[in-house]
Amino acid sequence: MNIFRKPLLLLVSSLFISQASTAQEGLSVYSDYLTDNYYLIHPSMAGAANCAKIRLTARQQWTDNDKSPALQTLSFNTKVGEKSGVGLIAFNDRNGNHSQMGAKATYAHHINFSRSYYDLNQLSFGISAGVIQTTLDETGFGSEFDPIINGGVEQKDVSVMADFGASYHYLEFYAHATVKNAFTTKSDIYSDIESDNLRKYLVSAGYVFGTFNNSGFSWEPSVLFQFTEKTNEKILDVNMKMYKEFDNGQFFAGVSYRTAFEGAEYMKDLESKKQYYHSVSPILGVKYKSMMIGYTYSHQFGDVKFQKGGFHQLTLGFNFLCRDNNYKCNCPSVNY
Repeated sequence: MNIFRKPLLLLVSSLFISQASTAQEGLSVYSDYLTDNYYLIHPSMAGAANCAKIRLTARQQWTDNDKSPALQTLSFNTKVGEKSGVGLIAFNDRNGNHSQMGAKATYAHHINFSRSYYDLNQLSFGISAGVIQTTLDETGFGSEFDPIINGGVEQKDVSVMADFGASYHYLEFYAHATVKNAFTTKSDIYSDIESDNLRKYLVSAGYVFGTFNNSGFSWEPSVLFQFTEKTNEKILDVNMKMYKEFDNGQFFAGVSYRTAFEGAEYMKDLESKKQYYHSVSPILGVKYKSMMIGYTYSHQFGDVKFQKGGFHQLTLGFNFLCRDNNYKCNCPSVNY
């Protein structure tokens, strides 16, 4: 492999496919948070909505490879009393010979500054703690000696991690800030010099324009910025969603554009070029009564990439224990 091409492949891999598969890193950040699933990345969203929510997601990449990256998540969150929320997340992430299984439990506290229940002015704080089991299957690595590889075995390691964050909702405006892997225990499944600094900072914000009844459409521009402390990687999502209300339900559609601030050089036609990571993810979904289904397709751009096809993700949801009164605002992540 060309000396310039190799670092580019490593960059693309780290930014998109292996975000969740770095040892101990835990649940990855894809675009499924836009399918009414902000609790997956922000613990302060546990119990923030008027309904208890169950969300099941399944993501599949490289469908022509029997060890293709795949991710499944199951999440639940609900309000407890007037000021608290709780949640649970379980996930299974596989990428080739590497896999992770984990679970998180969340507690959130919500402070309402409004003078009545109908006016949304809420500050929330949340913390999640969890356990992750990382497995590296080396049974097919062969018999050649390597001081790091224990050929013929499955290496397993269990680690503990914690996330914390805050959210603020004011009518149609919202903002979130989260520190993922704020505290972790050290892993040595790959080598004895692995870093225990896996902190990732997430900041997101958005605003909903338009009507919140059946008379028209509403539009929700938003952004999400990610910063990984150890590697200084920076990733930005720019999103736009559209909502259309109808009797007993809602239709939504949108698009998310993701870009990385770091690039890598590669050779093409005897020329040295530089490529940055770019992808686009269209989103479709419908809510009917207490049910929700959403679909996300992600396509990566550039001369050097792992697969010509895209990445498919399906989200199924169920709402229950809904409160009778909604806030008088166009705030879909809280009102439904």
